[in-house]
Amino acid sequence: MIQNRTKILDAARRIYSQFGWRGATTRRIAEAAGVNEVTLFRQFGNKEALLGAVMADSATHNSLPPFPLVPADPESELTLWAVAHHQRLCEMREMIRQMMGQLAERPEIAGCASTGPQVAAAILREYVVRLRRAGWLTTGVGSTPPADAAAAVAMFMGALFADAMGRDFMPEMFPTSAEQSVGSYVRLFLRGLAANNTPTIARSRRQQYSNHPG
Repeated sequence: MIQNRTKILDAARRIYSQFGWRGATTRRIAEAAGVNEVTLFRQFGNKEALLGAVMADSATHNSLPPFPLVPADPESELTLWAVAHHQRLCEMREMIRQMMGQLAERPEIAGCASTGPQVAAAILREYVVRLRRAGWLTTGVGSTPPADAAAAVAMFMGALFADAMGRDFMPEMFPTSAEQSVGSYVRLFLRGLAANNTPTIARSRRQQYSNHPG
């Protein structure tokens, strides 16, 4: 069952990237996956749901390294996740471009196209919450307001998306390597969140220790 689902998702990604919405018939996708159409419909219901599942799969924990429950090194953890997300976007570049190019003609595709980015953004927002709880983000004076933190998430996701979609045909916009650029996006993102070099809890413990050397 799981094997069929994976084969169908992979086939749908390839077929849609090559033929677009009209050409990506359920029959063609089923043939490419080596299953019959009945299996496809049982798994996903219809083509819209299938394409939505393809986009969601691109941002799940199965395809991206999961964030730790308790952040220990925000820059390294975010970089690992962002590099994987960027690579995944690059792999799906043609499919995403197909979707974006057909939105005016088929506005119902918007729901499919937005599924993956929404899932990825939700994962990132949850990690920001973990950073705050673990004391990695400045609180009180100098802290980042919730609205600005939400904007920072949107800008970070937008930078990764724009880089993945535009790097191949606008190289002058991206003079450094993808890995270097992603590292810069991560550092700017953490700066926008007013992230600390060490968590508040760790600093408090060091202060207590320095106040009681004996």
